[in-house]
Amino acid sequence: MTSSKLFNVEPVDATFGAVVTGLKLTHMGEAEFTALYDTWLEYALLIFPGQHLSNDEQIALAKRFGDLEFELTELSNVKEDGSIRTDDSDDMVKILKGNMGWHCDSTYMPVQAKGAVFTAHVVPSEGGQTGWADSRAAYQELDDATRDRIADLSAYHSLYYSQQKFGDFKEKDDSEYFGYGLFGQDPPLRPLVKIHPETNQPSIAVGRHAYGIPGLDEDESERLLAGLVEFTCQAPRVYYHDWTVGDAVIWDNRCLMHRSGEWDMREPRVMFHSRIAGDAKSEFAAHD
Repeated sequence: MTSSKLFNVEPVDATFGAVVTGLKLTHMGEAEFTALYDTWLEYALLIFPGQHLSNDEQIALAKRFGDLEFELTELSNVKEDGSIRTDDSDDMVKILKGNMGWHCDSTYMPVQAKGAVFTAHVVPSEGGQTGWADSRAAYQELDDATRDRIADLSAYHSLYYSQQKFGDFKEKDDSEYFGYGLFGQDPPLRPLVKIHPETNQPSIAVGRHAYGIPGLDEDESERLLAGLVEFTCQAPRVYYHDWTVGDAVIWDNRCLMHRSGEWDMREPRVMFHSRIAGDAKSEFAAHD
């Protein structure tokens, strides 16, 4: 563990990520936050055990990292009446299952997200971890031939493409995900190599939303994209967090992929997600 006058930082057993203790997220002065932000850029994933943030406190924390793409959404298999969602045709179940694939948030939107704050409110008895993968370290470990091959390649990103694997989404007003990344927009075209706007570190930019590399046939594109995800998501570039109620995390969406682990979906799992908006100068991608 390393420590400062402000808080303690214990790196996890991976190429990225750290557990931060000795800091109350709701009572940070500017000096503490500046040090925390720098630590976040270094480690990309920060884990804060036992913070027990309220929804308003979570939103306030996320806003310190930048403007928000959206303030708060509940990722949960529990309905408002307390019953458990078990129907595979339920749009929320489709989203929860889709989130079990490796991805970066909002790559399917014109402006990719900067990061996210995530909190645990109800956790299953086993499973349901969240995993992250270090796309920076993966790029550094690529062989020269693969680096050269992907240097000038791009892929389209679409939530509609990735979610179709879990059943059709109907364009309807009562869909819980109506209008957000699913309908009425062209898929952005994003380079396979991303340069982080604050650290200048290159990373591999792939994930479940990516498809259709221009210049490659469909099979070759799929093989390349799947191979890059598989390569990235290998130890020591992967970390899975076992949630305890009250935990909070913040991750850098510009250099990490993430996924939800599987769990017995007859058990409740309730998480809250605040998404930090990306800078339009660095995170914008247009449809080609």
